[in-house]
Amino acid sequence: MQYLDNYLQSKGGYDYTNVKRNELMKAQGFKEMPFTKTGTTIVGVIFDGGVVMAADTRATAGSIVADKNCEKLHPLAPNIWAAGAGTAADLHHQCAHFNAKLKLQRLNLNRQSRVNEVITKLTAKLFPYRGHIGVALIIGGIDSNGPQLASVSPHGNYVYHPFQSMGSGSLAALGILEAKFQDGLTKQQAIDLAIEAIEAGIFHDMGSGSNVDVVAITKEGVDYRRNIRQYNAKSHQKQIPYHFPANNTPALKKYEFNFEKQELSEVGQEMEIVE
Repeated sequence: MQYLDNYLQSKGGYDYTNVKRNELMKAQGFKEMPFTKTGTTIVGVIFDGGVVMAADTRATAGSIVADKNCEKLHPLAPNIWAAGAGTAADLHHQCAHFNAKLKLQRLNLNRQSRVNEVITKLTAKLFPYRGHIGVALIIGGIDSNGPQLASVSPHGNYVYHPFQSMGSGSLAALGILEAKFQDGLTKQQAIDLAIEAIEAGIFHDMGSGSNVDVVAITKEGVDYRRNIRQYNAKSHQKQIPYHFPANNTPALKKYEFNFEKQELSEVGQEMEIVE
């Protein structure tokens, strides 16, 4: 085994030091670090002339709604945006990092950012961390190769497809996309389809909720619509006032306790049940 470790290290292969360390810590009684449970619904749709992406606005901290109106659509370049699901801190940091990196590259090269180079740089950054950077992104944009849409997993895997969905509500959203997507959609049809897919995630996933944000990217520019649909208001309102008179519900059993004569340890023996 030592020979194999030395060989892999000499060839630049995987380093198993942390694996041995984790096994030793588990043997000593240390608990493994749990994965952070997240909730989101994000979608992307290609239409005739551009790309539409949409997201819900609920941020959760375990079972608590931490933010009802957070932003999950992030600009990476004037012609490229990202919809993010996963750990909020990782998402904001990585999107800000690539936004600055791409801006510096445009200043140096004096040309438009390319969607495929964003995918290449992002996957190269995520792959060595084996999913410990908790970002799941849908990257969409339009460049000299036309409108493009790709999903990038936290492990560095990427897939190009004309419609995408990620997050805990992605199954509900994907059902809408697979049923209603078609080639040659107009911009408004793509926006309506993306909104309907996000609403499916909001209504069927506890980790998704609140409002819907949408961005449409075309050669003419970016159309970003914040809170295009709002679901923060209470959905149920009492229509008919109900008045129940007091002492209207019959009691099947009544328990009487006499605390004045006995100690607490003797109360159970003196308890009288009245039918």
